[in-house]
Amino acid sequence: MPANSSCESFVDTSFDPHVRGFLHRPVAPSGDGLVLTHGAGSNSKARLLVALAEAFSAAGVTVLRCDLPYRQSRPYGPPRPGDAARDREGLKNAVTALRNLVPGHVFLGGHSYGGRQSTMLCADQPGLVDGLLLLSYPLHPPRKHDQLRVQHLPKLQTRALFVHGTRDPFGSPEEMETAVSLIPAKTRLVRIEGAGHDLGFKGKAKQEELPALVLAEFQKFFG
Repeated sequence: MPANSSCESFVDTSFDPHVRGFLHRPVAPSGDGLVLTHGAGSNSKARLLVALAEAFSAAGVTVLRCDLPYRQSRPYGPPRPGDAARDREGLKNAVTALRNLVPGHVFLGGHSYGGRQSTMLCADQPGLVDGLLLLSYPLHPPRKHDQLRVQHLPKLQTRALFVHGTRDPFGSPEEMETAVSLIPAKTRLVRIEGAGHDLGFKGKAKQEELPALVLAEFQKFFG
């Protein structure tokens, strides 16, 4: 953990669904906050989320890494088809909880399934957050290029920064460019050369340069 930030467990049971995860508090906070959540089959302890939370909090952003409601209910396994609406409600609650802690802008980010649910939530609730950070957006299931998850994107009025590996089987860079163009709000797609869906954080592997790159792109895009 960087010396210029601290991390603590976070639980708020005043919400339904509850908000649960880890809060990264900067020593010198900027006033802004970021909610980060995980993909299907993962949790808030994912190495990618931890690395990003440490980088952002070291730069002054208060970060809440949260477990989606389906993960709070079941420690293992992917979300079920009926979980999505409650997961979105959980993300809304996490945003509200973080807004109670920071005076500035609040952003929402997620990896894969978590990012997709974030976009769906914000498409229905414009103005909920000041921007989206979308890591490895799951545009379609692997090898099923006709099953695009884009129906809500033309309604999305929230600025969105996409970070996507060039070898991601859930969407090629070209497919992603086409999908992102459907969004009426300001967007940017950052390509991570040679990375797959895990963005270099598979198992114990850790892409050392990625957190700083994402932070720099975030500051440039939303600054």
